[in-house]
Amino acid sequence: MTDLLLLPGDGIGPEVTAQVRRIAEALAPDLAIAERLFGGCSYDAHGEPLTQAVLAEAKAAKAVLMGAVGGPKWAGAPRDKRPEAGLLALRAGMEVFANLRPALCFQPLADASSLKRELVEGLDFMIVRELTGGIYFGAPRFIEDLPGGGRRAVDTQVYTTPEIERVARVAFQLARGRRNLVHSAEKSNVMDSGLLWREVVTDLHAREFSDVRLEHILADNAAMQMVKNPKQFDVLVTDNLFGDILSDEAAQLTGSLGMLPSAALGAPGKPGLYEPIHGSAPDIAGQGIANPLAAILSFEMALRWSLDRADLADRLFAAVGRALDRGARTTDLGGALSTAQMGDAVLAQL
Repeated sequence: MTDLLLLPGDGIGPEVTAQVRRIAEALAPDLAIAERLFGGCSYDAHGEPLTQAVLAEAKAAKAVLMGAVGGPKWAGAPRDKRPEAGLLALRAGMEVFANLRPALCFQPLADASSLKRELVEGLDFMIVRELTGGIYFGAPRFIEDLPGGGRRAVDTQVYTTPEIERVARVAFQLARGRRNLVHSAEKSNVMDSGLLWREVVTDLHAREFSDVRLEHILADNAAMQMVKNPKQFDVLVTDNLFGDILSDEAAQLTGSLGMLPSAALGAPGKPGLYEPIHGSAPDIAGQGIANPLAAILSFEMALRWSLDRADLADRLFAAVGRALDRGARTTDLGGALSTAQMGDAVLAQL
């Protein structure tokens, strides 16, 4: 049985996941690791961004860690064959509905943030993004020609009570182990799906989590508050679209998109999907300068959440912190280390 399935993907994905593999083999040599094509490279080889064989392997593994998918090379591919369609199919096929995206600012990187040090030093909050519903999966979705000229595009935002409840439950449970505060972000003032979201979260809170403090916040205000006073947040739960946007904003608070890992979790006992949120970065792909720490910290989350190796997760997290303390920096953080050299720096601390 595969413990860790690596899906390097496209762009800088293979470069950063190569460092994950080095660290995994050094830290946990007993892990059974496999590697498969996924994304644009899979489309080139098989005509599909995610083959059924790879999806079956992902569902049978204990944890799946991917790099990144997509790039301008596949912009002309049919929509259902694009790398991003493979990613959506992977998330849906693995039934991972709760995306955990920690916004954690390592003390040595406080000055790398675009915000003042006092706003981000000690920052530590968690975004819980609903991952398999909402506007990315809703139907109908189409582009059509209009009789009088021009075109019309339609995307559909759809949520059900069970979809909202299960991701909100994850957020409340996480908060109990943190600072016991959940912000629920939506647009209930202008969207019916947002109104349902607020009603369902409120009801769940009253029934099961009244010991946790709950604050409702409109998503646009959450974006403003995140740059005004980010340390007010502990756990922030939101839908697929807003979670996509807000978590990228949170990444910049920490100094770089190259620092933010993520975990996508489903029902207990199901494999988790782990990935850095930085994307394929085709502009720097192949140059060996990508920051691998988001991918390495995604592996840290996999050790903690899916592989039952919290001891190794603690060691890896500490090693990343020590490497940063000793000045290890890739170019996105104002340094000069290559991708492999940053991997070396973490390995040295292990």
